[in-house]
Amino acid sequence: MSSTTTTTQQSQGIFKSFLDTSARSDSVPVPRGPTTASLTFYAPPKDGASPFNYVEKAPEGEPQKNYEELPHEQNINDIRGRESQFELNTHAFAAIQNISSEEKDFNDDAHIKSVYYPEVEKLLLDHVPGANRILLFDHTIRRSDPNAHRAPVTRCHIDQTAKSAAQRVEYHLPDEAETLLKGRYRIINVWRPLNGPVVASPLAFAASSSVPDHAVVPVEHRYPHRTGETAGIKATEGQEWYYWSGMTNDERLFLQCFDSQGKGARVPHTAFADPRTQPEWPGRDSIEVRALVFG
Repeated sequence: MSSTTTTTQQSQGIFKSFLDTSARSDSVPVPRGPTTASLTFYAPPKDGASPFNYVEKAPEGEPQKNYEELPHEQNINDIRGRESQFELNTHAFAAIQNISSEEKDFNDDAHIKSVYYPEVEKLLLDHVPGANRILLFDHTIRRSDPNAHRAPVTRCHIDQTAKSAAQRVEYHLPDEAETLLKGRYRIINVWRPLNGPVVASPLAFAASSSVPDHAVVPVEHRYPHRTGETAGIKATEGQEWYYWSGMTNDERLFLQCFDSQGKGARVPHTAFADPRTQPEWPGRDSIEVRALVFG
């Protein structure tokens, strides 16, 4: 393998960071190993108000969001080659490899729901211990094209809080919610690239236990027809951030946003600009499917 090698000093010791020049058919190298990058963390509104953001365009006279953002240099370690060391009940994320799909284009929502959704449901039932029922409630396709409806999100966040997770059960399964909320329920995002290997805007995710509760701040998530709740993440000492270098189209990342039993709890995550990425390299396209997982 031909590679360009640099050395990165991190708090845990000296690790090698390199560009794998054999991994893409278009001759674009894939950044591998640990890196240090600027992540965007949450800072509270200056006026002391409760934080909010609008999912769609904000109403006239309202800001899109009212809280502040704080960049912070963060060490980010690569899980490539040690995927089996991480699991939902400990870290709140898990890496699954060698998964094929009949869905190829990801251009039609109806086709995604009829072809890709059943694959995701089976994947979760097969790989989430104890899971016995899945409800996939939405998906988002993100593209790096400046004209795309949704782009990679570059702020540290969690998609759901305890409050909004319970609201999701009540919203999607109102007739069964009272019973379901008494058992174990989780929200898990299934994330994958559409044009891997990923060489730009990779996804970073933090081990749940390394992010204290006081660093997780509920934020009103305002839709046109209802209000949910996400969480912003404050920068605190000791956070352990990871990414999965060069994710391919047959790899899946489970991101657990909430667990009613609190075992793996929740995983903060964000896209980030890897300093090794060059401007001419292809941007990342991806899809995340969000699931209520029972049992």
